[in-house]
Amino acid sequence: MLDRTEIKRLAAEAGFDLCGVAPCHPMPQAEERFRAWLGRGLHSTLGYMERHTEKRFDPARLFEGARTAVVCAVGYKNAASNGYPAAHRTRVASYACAADYHTSIRAMLGRMLDALLKTRPALRGRAFVDTAPLAEKQLAVEAGLGWIGRQSLLVTPALGTYVLLGELLLTEPCGSYDAPFEGSRCGTCRACLDACPVQALTPDRTVDTRRCISRHTVERDPDPAAPLHGWIFGCDACQSVCPYNRRAPQHRNPAFDPLFDPAAMTADEWFALSEEEFDRRMGQTPLTRSGLERIRRNIG
Repeated sequence: MLDRTEIKRLAAEAGFDLCGVAPCHPMPQAEERFRAWLGRGLHSTLGYMERHTEKRFDPARLFEGARTAVVCAVGYKNAASNGYPAAHRTRVASYACAADYHTSIRAMLGRMLDALLKTRPALRGRAFVDTAPLAEKQLAVEAGLGWIGRQSLLVTPALGTYVLLGELLLTEPCGSYDAPFEGSRCGTCRACLDACPVQALTPDRTVDTRRCISRHTVERDPDPAAPLHGWIFGCDACQSVCPYNRRAPQHRNPAFDPLFDPAAMTADEWFALSEEEFDRRMGQTPLTRSGLERIRRNIG
């Protein structure tokens, strides 16, 4: 049987700031909300969201034999997380200023899993970092880490929404589990709703990706006529105004140190970058998903 205290110790040693442990079970209410969101067409061109819905909300169907879900979070807040001057034309979401989190978090989860397997030869486990159909935000609520805010993101009391998630699904039960996070602590605050320049946030705490700037700057098949409001990769507009984010500490894990400062770069400097210079300065960051040519088009 797994030990929750040991799991949390390993998470802290691996560099995570938060860790919660939940039993694997179906999440029918969350699945119903998700299917309603799909039914309204709010996923727009994100066709991959339609696949494997039955697995997304039942971890044991995604990884056979899964009994325990370990949900880990690491803070990534940096200088760019506080927002940009109103006239700045080349805004980059703050998570994209550091090395690609998929690589960093997968390595951190790998260290945790290796340590668990050393003393439990019969244990099987699998790590997930935002690339498989796993409802990680809802699983984080089940593991007691926070609640789903009005901007559709996980809000944690200590670190706000500036967290990146990774999960381990394990085939053994745990001796005890964290209690699910109950309710919401957004109160009457509407800062995120009011800050979204394209009104992409819906009343039911989901996102209309037909409008969302992040979708138009990062994902495939963007609308070339979509207003981007100075964002060239991602968007933090709904996050930088959140009271929980404003009082959240800067990131502690050096793996999430920014590799460049987008606030110090002008449009002219982006256009002057060669492909070689872009690869040298930003080649480890998520910006490679778009590439320099598309980023220049986003500047307009």
